[in-house]
Amino acid sequence: MATPPSRAGTKGVPRARREEQILAAAAEEFGSRGYAAASLPAVAARVGVTKTLLHQYFGAKQDLYLACLTPVGDRLVAVIRAAVAEGAAGAAATPSAAATPSAAAGTPLLVLRAIFTALEGRREAWFLVYETSLPPDSEAARRAASYRAAVNRLAADGTAGLLAAAGDEDPLDADALNHVWQGLVATLVRWWIKHPDQSPDAMARRCARLFGVAAALAPAAAPGDVPGNPMGEWVN
Repeated sequence: MATPPSRAGTKGVPRARREEQILAAAAEEFGSRGYAAASLPAVAARVGVTKTLLHQYFGAKQDLYLACLTPVGDRLVAVIRAAVAEGAAGAAATPSAAATPSAAAGTPLLVLRAIFTALEGRREAWFLVYETSLPPDSEAARRAASYRAAVNRLAADGTAGLLAAAGDEDPLDADALNHVWQGLVATLVRWWIKHPDQSPDAMARRCARLFGVAAALAPAAAPGDVPGNPMGEWVN
């Protein structure tokens, strides 16, 4: 989602608005190019200010990255946690189904919808949390690692719960599904960036349709297989 050049550097623009524009442009630059390849002059050009003004407002490159990362990371962790809690509350409200795959059915789509909604307007910001070229001893690297750990814990608990609802207690299955899930989210965000006309709600509906097709393509359970089909329940 390319940020159009603005005239934020002209007189009369409130500082808060100018900072907002800089952070939006920087998040796009860092998220699309990565920390090492990102260019502060390119960020300044997107906004219509000088590189000197960037330094005056946010300090060095690492400081600007951290200023972009922190609100995004805080929000993503918060909305994912809230979506997981909402899914758990829905399951608890129907105790007769608590031991079935459908008890956890809504949670994956709730999480995806929450992520899409949180990222709308700054879709590339998802990749700030997963940046690998940050200086290893920097505060930005430590903060990104803490956000990744929080997201991973939530994803691990969620995928393990989904499998447990289907009668699968294998920890390796849970670990594999966690990796598949996190890769799926990143892939969906990349696709979404290439299709800026797609709203968060449209993406959530698309995911529901795709999960339904995936469930229809799954082979019938053979003797000894895990009962149920958790993916098939996601669209109910």
